[in-house]
Amino acid sequence: MKTDLLVNFSVDKENNKINVEREFAAPVANVWAAWTQSNILDQWWAPKPWKARTKSMDFKEGGHWLYAMVGPEGEEHWARLDYKSISPLKSFTGIDAFCDAEGNLNPAFGRSTWTNEFTGASDSTTVSISIQYDNLADLEQIIQMGFKEGFLAAMENLDEIFQK
Repeated sequence: MKTDLLVNFSVDKENNKINVEREFAAPVANVWAAWTQSNILDQWWAPKPWKARTKSMDFKEGGHWLYAMVGPEGEEHWARLDYKSISPLKSFTGIDAFCDAEGNLNPAFGRSTWTNEFTGASDSTTVSISIQYDNLADLEQIIQMGFKEGFLAAMENLDEIFQK
């Protein structure tokens, strides 16, 4: 199994953007499924000891994923991702936001546009993620909340799934 997996995380404050490249030791079909099926997302999307719990998911253009990040004390932080475009096994884009359990947006936080591109190689798949914010304040807010550490830790959970 490949052990030197690519991990790049950069913040482009000039363009209000986060760029992540992350390689996984699995074929593109498995990585695609892990990013687009709620039963798999719930296993890895949250950094430990938090868990992700999907309330509803309709992975199609115009559909959305409504989920909670559930902490060890049972606290819940809700988010939704509204899917905008999908090219199966290649890419999908969506607009992410914090919300309540019913999916109503939380105006205290900005929304971000996620573009996720999947590139398969012989023994791995690289996911290139671009997260675009409307302004620098929204970007800095999410970074101060520990986004980098949490997101990278969550992707390590996915590595564990592919090792099984």
